[in-house]
Amino acid sequence: MNKTEMASLVRLALDSYVGIVDRISDPRTTDWPLMHSPVPTLLMVVTYLYAVIILGPRIMRDRKPFKLREILIVYNGFQVLFSIFMLYEHLMSGWFFDYSYKCEPVDYSYGQKAIRMANLCWWYYISKLTEFADTIFFVMRKKESQVTLLHVYHHSLTPLETWILVKFIAGGHGTFSNLINNLVHVVMYFYYMVSAMGPEYQKYLWWKKHLTSLQLVQFTMVFVHSAQLFWVDCGYPTIIGVLLLLHSTMFILLFSNFYYQTYLASQQRRIKRE
Repeated sequence: MNKTEMASLVRLALDSYVGIVDRISDPRTTDWPLMHSPVPTLLMVVTYLYAVIILGPRIMRDRKPFKLREILIVYNGFQVLFSIFMLYEHLMSGWFFDYSYKCEPVDYSYGQKAIRMANLCWWYYISKLTEFADTIFFVMRKKESQVTLLHVYHHSLTPLETWILVKFIAGGHGTFSNLINNLVHVVMYFYYMVSAMGPEYQKYLWWKKHLTSLQLVQFTMVFVHSAQLFWVDCGYPTIIGVLLLLHSTMFILLFSNFYYQTYLASQQRRIKRE
């Protein structure tokens, strides 16, 4: 195959992709920033992975860890407020008054609440990009134990998932998982903010291990809520329900393993030593 034929095949593949995406995507979000193509998001995820797995540790190898106390307090405080804002918007855009918790189709209209929810989905996507900073700060502080497979997998997957949300299904049943995630993040980033304030505040953080329990509750709720799509039909894409089930199952397993290794197994080892 010569270069001309290869170029023709690539062009045909791209044209087919554009045709399919244009046909099934949400027309309201097509021209929104970063929504025209998945390439910018993919590049950001790849850059993030390179930075936190290869480049960052290499740069920090012979350096002392950064303190970042003030930066962490401000950053985590911002994430608390951002999560509260999105939690409120999820409730006001549908989940408090209008949405059904059994099954809710996507409203593709240009009505006030439909557009409000679509806008919120975009901001939720942006929030997942800002969370790259979580890992970057771990690397700068040389907290290698925090940069786990679970952590990196979660932070690299969610921007791609939320891009798909905004591009194709900006509203409806699937946004329940965003609502619950915002609630969890209010608690989680508040914990991180207090933790960054210094040793004198550690006595207020006795509930650390309950954060993992809260994550498990979150994904269990998403699993149960998504499973309803298999016996309640409201027009919401069943394939998204399947993806949400796979997503929540994966994270239930990962967080369960993390909880066991961090708290139960370590406690058993401590008892044996005694």
